[in-house]
Amino acid sequence: MQDKFFNNIPKQYDLILDATKALAFNMASDLQTGSLLSTLAASKSNANILEMGTGSGLSTSWILSGMDNKSRLTTIENNELLLDIAKKNLVDERVDFVLADGYEWLKNYSGEKFDLLFADAMPGKYDLFEEAFDLLKPGGIYFIDDMLPQPNWPEGHAERVDAFINMLDHKTDVTFTKLSWSTGIIIVVKNI
Repeated sequence: MQDKFFNNIPKQYDLILDATKALAFNMASDLQTGSLLSTLAASKSNANILEMGTGSGLSTSWILSGMDNKSRLTTIENNELLLDIAKKNLVDERVDFVLADGYEWLKNYSGEKFDLLFADAMPGKYDLFEEAFDLLKPGGIYFIDDMLPQPNWPEGHAERVDAFINMLDHKTDVTFTKLSWSTGIIIVVKNI
């Protein structure tokens, strides 16, 4: 089995990747993570999906490729330059691009709960985890990547990752799997 061969790469992916490289943005998710995101999005019919950390839209393109026509995606990014790349290349009525500080957005959001949450930013992952997790419906999926050491991690980040994993290990209202695959994946389901 070749897990690095993909026949379902979203059509906009290469355009977004080129624009991402031109900005020297080095925090984008890899193809394996994207493919798994697409699969998870496809598992939820008529879903309400949240992405914390749009970046330039690489992962967003994968999520959209797995969503059915009745699903909705809200994606939050605080960098307007990156968000503009996503908006330009992912014209889709199922997505709502939000330019906002993730910390403020999480503290103030009061809408519908989500079926799937991809936490790819500090808020919702290492900070304000409980606030983000509370936005999931029972049975909802919380998905994170970059749990294995990455070359772009700042000093002290490994300790944050360890503390986060330790916190998850002690939660009693979740079922989760840690995968030493791709960049290090954790898939958490909010217990029903």
